[in-house]
Amino acid sequence: MVTIADVARHAGVAPSTVSYVLTGRRAISAGTRSRVQDSIRALGYHPHAGARALASNRTNVIALVLPLRTGVNVPVVMQFVLSVVTSAREHDQDVLLVTADQGAKGISRVAGSAMADALIVMDVEMHDERVPLLRELNQPSVLIGFPADSTGLTCVDLDFVAAGALCVDHLADLGHTEVALLGAPKVVYERDTGYAHRTMAGFTSAALRRGVASTTRSCELDRDSVAATVGELFAEQPGLTGLVVHNESALGPLLDVLRRLDRRVPEDVSVVAICPDEAAELPFPPLTSVQIPSADVGRHAVELLMTKTAGDRAPAVTLLPPRLTGRRSTGRPRVD
Repeated sequence: MVTIADVARHAGVAPSTVSYVLTGRRAISAGTRSRVQDSIRALGYHPHAGARALASNRTNVIALVLPLRTGVNVPVVMQFVLSVVTSAREHDQDVLLVTADQGAKGISRVAGSAMADALIVMDVEMHDERVPLLRELNQPSVLIGFPADSTGLTCVDLDFVAAGALCVDHLADLGHTEVALLGAPKVVYERDTGYAHRTMAGFTSAALRRGVASTTRSCELDRDSVAATVGELFAEQPGLTGLVVHNESALGPLLDVLRRLDRRVPEDVSVVAICPDEAAELPFPPLTSVQIPSADVGRHAVELLMTKTAGDRAPAVTLLPPRLTGRRSTGRPRVD
């Protein structure tokens, strides 16, 4: 491997002179600079990434902070990762994926290492300990998700409050008067995860507004837990005819449980999912759903970050409106 010392010997200069040519930190005569650059080309020297960063004060790297915690649906979050990576490449940016659950310490470690110019932060909690630090960092940041207080931050996400409400409105418009939300695993709510709480808030407020009886439940991911939770819901609400599911991993087990209970979809129970389109189209029957627009959210996050990196002002709040696609899992409730 060719080193700075090799370039210096070839050009007849000191290694520090080569370093100054690479970093631009000191004025070098045109003749000396040309001689060093000729030696770099002749020897095929490739400057270390650190030297390039010093020269431009940029690494061209975005840190994507995504702690892989219990209850996180990895296939879904990887769609966000793919979108961020693809969008970043369009701006000649690489992505450093940070998956350790280290809270504010992890943010400090990434920011202090100068490994990245900017940060995108995911799995945002309502009272996230990372938020005060993000407000103070020199590096710009964008959150995919919203804390309770987003002052001084740049946040983008699906409008989950509106998504929960849209599901209720769809069922109420069909004539359903008793509905339930089958939500994320309990640990997700215990962590105060923003998207889960916002969906539940939108669902509950819409049910009150429409005069619809409603229940909410967290749901674990294994089949037995899904069966137990669904059994509890029907025991508490014998007239339950509408289910909203905000738990992609529970969709398959849920449909199996409903078949075992001899409750047909949608004749006896209508099901609406908040999930990626692929997850809604796979089961039988295909599910009416509100799409989680991971591609749009990731692209917006990168665009907002590039705006901030350029020193321009970015909108503080970007909420993507939910879109409901009707499929074969919802219909008017049966009249006995």
